Amino acid sequence: MPAGKIITGDEDIKKILVENKTIAILGLSPKLNRDSNMVARYLQGNGYKIIPVRPGQKELLGEKAYASLDDIEAQVDIVDAFRNPAQMIPHAHEAIRIKPKVFWMQLGIENQEAAKLLTDAGIDVIMNRCIKIEHDKLCK
Repeated sequence: MPAGKIITGDEDIKKILVENKTIAILGLSPKLNRDSNMVARYLQGNGYKIIPVRPGQKELLGEKAYASLDDIEAQVDIVDAFRNPAQMIPHAHEAIRIKPKVFWMQLGIENQEAAKLLTDAGIDVIMNRCIKIEHDKLCK
């Protein structure tokens, strides 16, 4: 399996956003004023299928919620992580098991060790960028 890459260029990010439509939102908050909830609603409004990942929730934003990435039955194109950088290693291992094309760490989130695990497993990684901001900038 070819190694994944750390993606930083606008062209590559735009290609990812255009070609991939199923996004697991890791750490999606049920609170409407939280960034994760606002971003998920924005993505839904722009044609993406979101898969909420939040323990203790049965449904969020009209979609079945899952306790972990491991519980998702559908193919996931992008994992969009709203979690503390220190929590990325276990999530990287989960992502490696479900094999998304891209693991996206939101604005303010970076973890080089997790990124190496993911890219070594063939998964592209984006760090410290907001998927909503990037979509609004590159795909509108």
